[in-house]
Amino acid sequence: MTVHDIAYVELYTSNKKSAVDYFVSSMGFSRVAEAVGVDHSSALLRQGTVQLAVTTGPATWRFLGEHGDGIADIALTCDDVEEAVRSAVAAGATVTGPGQSRMGLAQGNPAVSAFGGTTHTLLPRDHGPAAGPPPGRNWTTLPDASLQDTSLPDAAAPEAPGPEAPEQDAPSGPHTGRIQLLDHIAVCLEGATLDKYGDFYRDAFGMSCYSSEYVDVGAHAMDSVVMRSSSGRVTFTLVAPDPGKGTGQLDAFLERNGGPGVQHLAFLVEDIIPTVREYRDRGMEFLTVPDTYYDSLEKRLPGMRAEVGMLRSAQVLADRDEWGDLLQLFSRSPYERNTLFYELIQRRGSRGFGSSNIRALYEAVERDRLTAE
Repeated sequence: MTVHDIAYVELYTSNKKSAVDYFVSSMGFSRVAEAVGVDHSSALLRQGTVQLAVTTGPATWRFLGEHGDGIADIALTCDDVEEAVRSAVAAGATVTGPGQSRMGLAQGNPAVSAFGGTTHTLLPRDHGPAAGPPPGRNWTTLPDASLQDTSLPDAAAPEAPGPEAPEQDAPSGPHTGRIQLLDHIAVCLEGATLDKYGDFYRDAFGMSCYSSEYVDVGAHAMDSVVMRSSSGRVTFTLVAPDPGKGTGQLDAFLERNGGPGVQHLAFLVEDIIPTVREYRDRGMEFLTVPDTYYDSLEKRLPGMRAEVGMLRSAQVLADRDEWGDLLQLFSRSPYERNTLFYELIQRRGSRGFGSSNIRALYEAVERDRLTAE
């Protein structure tokens, strides 16, 4: 039942063209394959060891109606698929029928329920991120990072796939392929359910609790648990509002998302400051950090005093644990319902998430939420 890797993550979207443009133009992903079926159209994107499937069409409509644009499937590789299914069902999951994961199930790849509308397709250990496109679909490999689109009409009516249509060109200038891997996936859950889901990932997939954190900002608070596989390549950060406090950003996410779901994907980069500057130039929007944060940073981390000016300019957060430094920044959500956003993270030896950064990132999202209201 042990899981080893995330083979791919699948985004269901009402506007595939826009979603693909965002990843390719702003974040440097390459579009490597297309799959078109009766009820779906998918683009496969890659960068580093990350595989993203971006899918639209009738097969996605129920998910989109309930949750908005978001992560519908997180495919996990495991030692023994049949045993993983049995363990997941014993831990409370159900094997999904035709619906969200019908494209995988049609070819014999089982999927089990996870949280909200999100599932886990379970694949053999040898089908990791570098093993090729997700199985179960008729993929056509593209000869290069072409931006040609064969998407279905976006989720407005159940029409047949239309003809190929060219997408808009990406901004000029080469991408540097800055993303290395998927560092972690943050999942927003309902209050008082962290233990339930932590136990699920332990019992179903052999993951263990790496750390926990409670962030109290007075009017409301966030509780979190980090679950990690023994391989170190699958990390879920489970977060939930404290039901004993007032409502805040996590409650707002749960309302917009129609329940639990993936809040953000965190991508590991080698050098975050030039990455943020490049992505910002290419149109990606990030959350802002007040100057007072950097004023106190010089006192909190005196060893980074020489870097504070660059961190302030890029609006990057910094922290340190017993192993090294951690640099992070959240994007704004590019989706209409504000149901999913992204994180850039650089680890200079750090293995955790940084208590001060967790609070600062939470406060940054809260400021952005209050500004938008």
